[in-house]
Amino acid sequence: MINTKIYKSIYVLAEKLLEADSKNDQETFDALYGQLKDLCIENEKSDKDHPEQWETLADFTEDLEAALIIYEKALKKATAINSKDHMASIAFSMAELQIELGQKDAALANLKNAKTSANKIEDKEFKTEINKLLATLSAE
Repeated sequence: MINTKIYKSIYVLAEKLLEADSKNDQETFDALYGQLKDLCIENEKSDKDHPEQWETLADFTEDLEAALIIYEKALKKATAINSKDHMASIAFSMAELQIELGQKDAALANLKNAKTSANKIEDKEFKTEINKLLATLSAE
């Protein structure tokens, strides 16, 4: 379970990052991104470490290759605590980036993993989204 204080910090930072991004305010975005990264590093290897913070950091990482590395770290942490929601959403996000990077085989593997992890979650819309992308990619 994620620490409530940390969850709120991540959520607030994510909202501010979205706002800065929508205003094309790179300076503010970079400062907020730095705060989020510091929070992740500070909590790593403590009982406050959680895949949610790493997934959020990866979501806002502009370099796609760097984002994949952070998602990989988040996925390991999600797998360690067997968080199916996080395992599915992280694998799905990784697949989307891999598609953008032309890494079709890796994307297919992550989509299959996302589908497997999503079997145990409630979010039917997300399951549909996974299946649609999997079907599209498999058909290519």
